[in-house]
Amino acid sequence: MDNWISWGGSALLAVGVVMSALSGCDKPRSQVVVFTENAIPERLSDWNLVNIINGALTPNSGVVPYDLNTALFTDYAHKLRTVWMPTGTSAQYDEEQFNYPVGTVLTKTFYYPRGEGETVLRTDNFANDYAEGRAGEALDMKRVRLMETRLLVKREDGWQAIPYVWNEAQTEAVFEIAGDTSRLQLKKKAGNVSEFTYVVPDANQCAGCHADNFTGKEISPLGPRARHLNRDYPYRSGAENQLEYWQKIGYLSDVPENEILPSQAKFSDASLPLEARARAYLDINCGHCHNPAGAADTSGLMLNHSETDLRRLGVCKPPVAAGTGSGERLFSIVPGEPDHSILNFRVESVDPGAMMPELGRGLVHEEGVELLRQWVSAMPGTCT
Repeated sequence: MDNWISWGGSALLAVGVVMSALSGCDKPRSQVVVFTENAIPERLSDWNLVNIINGALTPNSGVVPYDLNTALFTDYAHKLRTVWMPTGTSAQYDEEQFNYPVGTVLTKTFYYPRGEGETVLRTDNFANDYAEGRAGEALDMKRVRLMETRLLVKREDGWQAIPYVWNEAQTEAVFEIAGDTSRLQLKKKAGNVSEFTYVVPDANQCAGCHADNFTGKEISPLGPRARHLNRDYPYRSGAENQLEYWQKIGYLSDVPENEILPSQAKFSDASLPLEARARAYLDINCGHCHNPAGAADTSGLMLNHSETDLRRLGVCKPPVAAGTGSGERLFSIVPGEPDHSILNFRVESVDPGAMMPELGRGLVHEEGVELLRQWVSAMPGTCT
């Protein structure tokens, strides 16, 4: 039975250990704890959401891992995402944004595969990140370097963003409201090494990116939406569609039965149409600001998934203001000419005054850049 304690003051909500089969735990563990907004603990482990057990970062009972069709680029970091909801509650399905119950906690742990010495690896092979027999679930601490774990907690009045930074010893993550920086060496498969600074955003920056409705200033989850979640995940019990799995375990209700659920393309899947892949990439990386209610609404450039007007998508659209951000180019997108398109210039830049997105990266995403160049190059027409 759930043990409810008042949410007021420094009180907390403790929820009993349930659904042990969901996380693959063989022994009972301490219960998940949801702290009130004004009683945030210094240590991530106090929440009992993910803990290092037997050399692996492991989700607790009922803390369910998930992944996205196309994810936000963050300097080639890998991510372990989880969702947890209080016993007996579920999110209500909506095509654009699920209505999550109060007490929901989403976690996103950023990490890199370990290289030799102080280097971290740039790779798209995620299978090697996990402990043996725990694919998709428990990260092997001998194989990965943890950077940060971000929490989004659903309160009565909205979502709260809480950043934790992992210590050098890789034994604990500590609450850092002001963010953090780490100097890293990123090694490519070919052996090339790039030095860069990994930046953990502060709590306000987290909230800024997650406020896709800029007028209301309310933050919301960006990743766990129907179109991003509609894919299989390698659960310990076997691969299964995530939306169907969430519904089966009681984490999602009112899922349409007789409709085709939305699905976003995987940007790196060359077997899919180029247009679908490019639009998916822009949606997850840019659409949270470049939408009719987002922080970049005054730019007139709309890169969210539902936009269909070519002009608003940037085709032959002049910028609202000239300057370093335009690269002295005349239009956001010039069909067939990525070298004359502002959009391509900004995603290929690392100049703080020009680069897009403005936060979350210090490196150029080479695969994303190549995709967008192919997309613009294939566009018919001209700007006259």
